Amino acid sequence: MEKKREAISAQDVLLAGPVIPVIVINNPAHAVPLAQALLAGGIKVLEITLRSDAALEAIQRIGAEVPEVLVGAGTVLSGQDLQAVAEAGGQFAISPGLTQRLLAAADQESIPLLPGVASASELMEALEAGLTALKFFPAQAAGGIQMLKSLHGPFPQVRFCPTGGIGPHNYREYLALKNVACVGGSWLVPSEMIGQGNWSAITRLAHAAVSGTTASS
Repeated sequence: MEKKREAISAQDVLLAGPVIPVIVINNPAHAVPLAQALLAGGIKVLEITLRSDAALEAIQRIGAEVPEVLVGAGTVLSGQDLQAVAEAGGQFAISPGLTQRLLAAADQESIPLLPGVASASELMEALEAGLTALKFFPAQAAGGIQMLKSLHGPFPQVRFCPTGGIGPHNYREYLALKNVACVGGSWLVPSEMIGQGNWSAITRLAHAAVSGTTASS
């Protein structure tokens, strides 16, 4: 049995780097080389979405073989999902929204939950549960930069990871906001590059995102 990795907080996840790649893995064999490629480019937090049957195995493999990164799950929709992620060795869970059942389940698990919010009311529900590190989703559709600026006044204690509609064209604008700790996006991990095993190209994309430059073709 693998030794459990050290517990982390939701704030640790948000502060570990400026960009969190939102990853869909269909082949578990891709998990470790992909994680290594992203780490080589300076990415230290990986969100493996529960959108494929390979997701939990991918989390297990990365946790065992690439301990330098923080690996967790996205698209966590229920308490059952949260439990499965924890059992697979995931270090955090990210959900697109929040429900009272999911918040209650998070209280029973050892890994932090970063629920998604898109309004002041949802944000207040998260605060009532003691959560101040949140996902803002779907970022662009929910008002984008202007919405986040508006939320900062009444909720200065909250830090966000905006996701949804964010890419190389606008992620720097989000990172410039006082209440944004990091951003999430899939542009670092194109499905065709993963399928081809083009790890060097993914490393270049990661490095470009972390350094704030544009990747060369």
